[in-house]
Amino acid sequence: MRKMLSALAVLGLATLGTVVPAATAQAAAGCADNYDVATSGNVYAYWNQFCEGHIGNTPSYDSDWGNSSGPFQGSDDNRATSLLHKGTSGQAVAFYRLSGYGGGHICLTKGEQYASTLVDNNDPYAKDRFTNGDPADNRISSHRWVDQDACGSFMH
Repeated sequence: MRKMLSALAVLGLATLGTVVPAATAQAAAGCADNYDVATSGNVYAYWNQFCEGHIGNTPSYDSDWGNSSGPFQGSDDNRATSLLHKGTSGQAVAFYRLSGYGGGHICLTKGEQYASTLVDNNDPYAKDRFTNGDPADNRISSHRWVDQDACGSFMH
């Protein structure tokens, strides 16, 4: 009986070991999969990491994600944790800390395609910070398309 219980325990651990990496790989592929099916010309925002939990998308700009007009509205403000850029103009998308394009910015270029997570775990050396030093996760309030040379900070 002991041998049978030990064998079942080993089998259970082995099965768990194969499930966890597969789930992690699936989550990491989320932005790449979403990029493949995204509409060309749009920028997308997601409330969770790995481009999960679609907030909205637009080929345009929005100076206030928290108001009741434009492509992003109301609770969309200060909610994005991952972003996707499928623009066709060659421009970068500048995301701003405050509405009206204020409070610092961070850009996502066409070449980067997406930022799968803006979470920095309070790491002062995290790269995804606005030009004013604030972390970008859950702090985006406006965005617009800009020439890449207008960007002072880029997502990684």
